[in-house]
Amino acid sequence: MVYQGVKKLIVTRPIPKKRIQLSDVSPLLERIFLARGVTSAAELDRTLAKLPSPWLLSGMDVMVGHLLTAIKTRQKISIVADFDADGATSCAVAVKGLQLLGAGQVNFVVPNRFEYGYGLTPEIVALVKQQNPDVLITVDNGISSIDGVKVAKDLGIKVLITDHHLPGSELPAADAIVNPNLPDDKFPSGALAGVGVMFYVLMALRSRLREQGWFEQKQMPEPNLAQLLDYVALGTVADVVALDSVNRVLVYQGLQRIRSGRGHPGLNALIEVSGRNPQTIVASDLGFALGPRLNAAGRMDDMALGIQCLLTDDPGLAKDIAVQLDELNNDRREVEGQMSREAMALLADMNVLNEQHLPAGVCLYDANWHQGVIGILASRIKDRVHRPVIAFAPAGKDEIKGSARSIPGVHIRDVLSDVAAAHPKLLSKFGGHAMAAGMSLKMHDYPAFALAFDEVVKLKLADVDLEQKIYSDGELTEAELSLEFAELLQNAATWGQEFPEPVFDGIFDVIQSRIVGQRHLKLVLRKPAGNLVIDAIAFYVDQPENWLGLRQIRAAYRLDINEFRGNRSVQLMVQYLEKLA
Repeated sequence: MVYQGVKKLIVTRPIPKKRIQLSDVSPLLERIFLARGVTSAAELDRTLAKLPSPWLLSGMDVMVGHLLTAIKTRQKISIVADFDADGATSCAVAVKGLQLLGAGQVNFVVPNRFEYGYGLTPEIVALVKQQNPDVLITVDNGISSIDGVKVAKDLGIKVLITDHHLPGSELPAADAIVNPNLPDDKFPSGALAGVGVMFYVLMALRSRLREQGWFEQKQMPEPNLAQLLDYVALGTVADVVALDSVNRVLVYQGLQRIRSGRGHPGLNALIEVSGRNPQTIVASDLGFALGPRLNAAGRMDDMALGIQCLLTDDPGLAKDIAVQLDELNNDRREVEGQMSREAMALLADMNVLNEQHLPAGVCLYDANWHQGVIGILASRIKDRVHRPVIAFAPAGKDEIKGSARSIPGVHIRDVLSDVAAAHPKLLSKFGGHAMAAGMSLKMHDYPAFALAFDEVVKLKLADVDLEQKIYSDGELTEAELSLEFAELLQNAATWGQEFPEPVFDGIFDVIQSRIVGQRHLKLVLRKPAGNLVIDAIAFYVDQPENWLGLRQIRAAYRLDINEFRGNRSVQLMVQYLEKLA
């Protein structure tokens, strides 16, 4: 997203004074890594050997013990998933992984967001009961499902929770819980996505089965769980968790499998319908091309369709489902566009587009908004106003559901906890992360909640710098504006959330400008007094016609590789624009 009428400050990333030489790395690349906190080559090692032991996760021994019993006694297992991309990939990893390790009957249930809402609710337990399971495993949910776990236990079902969301003050009475964010957990990464947690459970389970001679007894080959890493990569990037050293390994290894032609048919089909090249796919493609298409199933219809796409081994069926998901994503874009226009009109009516009148925390509601798209809407408005935003939609029976997105420095789940503590009857339920959360409340409580939310956020913002910034890694020379350097950057690391892909800035003469696809700005640029002419594109520009005819701009951009009909060329992917002349 580029300049949207909000002035931003381009800031060069600071470099630590204490510098440690990274061998075989160019000075520019060394500077980029140092600015991201990397101080040794070991931190850039993306081999599977660098992954920490699964036994560091608290509760793993108990979890594996229950799963061993389930496999050896042929118990029925039901997986309860979440309805987003992390939940869908977690479900695929659980089903495929348990089957690879010798589990017999493994089924899954994913709540339809419009009928049941999020998590292991008593209503979902009733649905699971129809499968008559002995064991229920949650993936990417369950840590706040106090009532649902109790109902399942009362029905005689063993409950195993795998989750990564932040726990509340009370934990559910499950038979086992594995969550890197439990208090006093020793695992070195609290940033694992739900799919990463489930993958770690399978690794621990396989090692225990190996110790007990299970694979020899059954005369079956020990499975290579790395075959599940394409799922892990997709779910991790799509859930926008921090790409710390552990997640960078998981995502890189998953990408390597896809690039080498060893991805599952469902992922390959999603790559095909999104127009990406599997041989050169990068983490951002997972986040901006595959993730939205998979998420569209849960947002617009039923995530069971997305999980079916991931699980099928039939390339033809995978392609058919991927086409359906692509169509759902197109529908989602249309709905989102309409909702965004309505949200901006609401903000204008509230007279908050002027920063002097901007509330600390912004709440928006419309009776016609689509429940599956409010998270994206909140994110779009948050980017526009640079404040925590919650978008609400009706959920039936005088209830509304909200999806929150926050800014650095404001932990949105902590905000909701503070609201709940000060006003115990306002929120029906809530949960989430530092940057994103969901909640439910009664429609008649919305005005009171909006006021309470604004009050709490205002306190949190007291020490937060609200000036919008674009962090740059500096200027590039003409020699560095090359395909070779773009490929070097692309392959040097696994870039993503909290380990951002390098952004550069500079002043350019505008040789040519035109509008493509209604809201995208296509540019031909040249450095002042330079010789190199280079293509650039800025996506989703508000009023792009206002940028035509300019002679000079300042741009913050990423180096991108454009592939067209087998040809690869470098282009600038513009993140922010300023008019100079």
